[in-house]
Amino acid sequence: MIIVTGATGKLGRRTVERLLERVPADRVGVSVRDPRKAGDLADRGVRVRRGSFDDPASLAHAFEGANQLLLVSLDRTGEECVNGHRAAIDAAVKAGAGRILYTSQAGAAHDSRFQACRDHARTEDLLRATGRPWTALRNGFYAASALRFLEAARRSGDIALPADGPVAWTGHDDLAEATAVILVEEGRFEGPTPPLTGPAALDFDAVAGMAAQVAGRPFTRTVVPGDAFRGQALAHGAPAPIADLMLSIFAAARRGEFAAVDPTLARLIGREPAAFHALLERAWAE
Repeated sequence: MIIVTGATGKLGRRTVERLLERVPADRVGVSVRDPRKAGDLADRGVRVRRGSFDDPASLAHAFEGANQLLLVSLDRTGEECVNGHRAAIDAAVKAGAGRILYTSQAGAAHDSRFQACRDHARTEDLLRATGRPWTALRNGFYAASALRFLEAARRSGDIALPADGPVAWTGHDDLAEATAVILVEEGRFEGPTPPLTGPAALDFDAVAGMAAQVAGRPFTRTVVPGDAFRGQALAHGAPAPIADLMLSIFAAARRGEFAAVDPTLARLIGREPAAFHALLERAWAE
């Protein structure tokens, strides 16, 4: 039995779909906050159980019988994030999970400028301390984040963001497929994987050129001072912690924390991962 948490989210749902192409549905279970959102999976034979990171008793039931557990990282930061992961890891150990896999991030480190990468590093420490087999999927930075940063630029023609550095933007579909492969080929990686990244690391100067090709019109790249960017985010309703989190992405990128490009993802999925240009073209066509 392979149990996947967060199976109604972007990465979790895609991973379940790729798993169902490789193993029978009765070998797949999902742990979700709202089972109604996974009703179609239940109809296909997937075991659907409620599991909330804030309710350890529910996790014990959701993880029951797990041979492998895929822990999809929470969309939280700081202590709230790490505590939620700790609850899930403790529940997985109590449920007797043979291997715990966790969606970490390329660049995970205790000294990262990006809060999420520090949270990933702490979660990896928790996994290491269990003494059980574990795998940290060092996923490349999700391309969906870059696409969100480009939403305003699509209207204005100006990519007005803080100074950045190269980032190996990576698509959810490719990462989900690789995750399914790793789950099926149990034990392929022990501890952190190599970076699972797209084919190139790009800064927003390069992205501006791609945006111009896709849109068929010029795009400029304006460097916005960090304090001005933070003020703009606050003015648009972002809470201060979120504004600071967004700003820290650019600080980490300038430090080169997301610049690594590695062939492991391509080897896992048997083809070149989607380039950012293709992901941008698809997103803007939709």
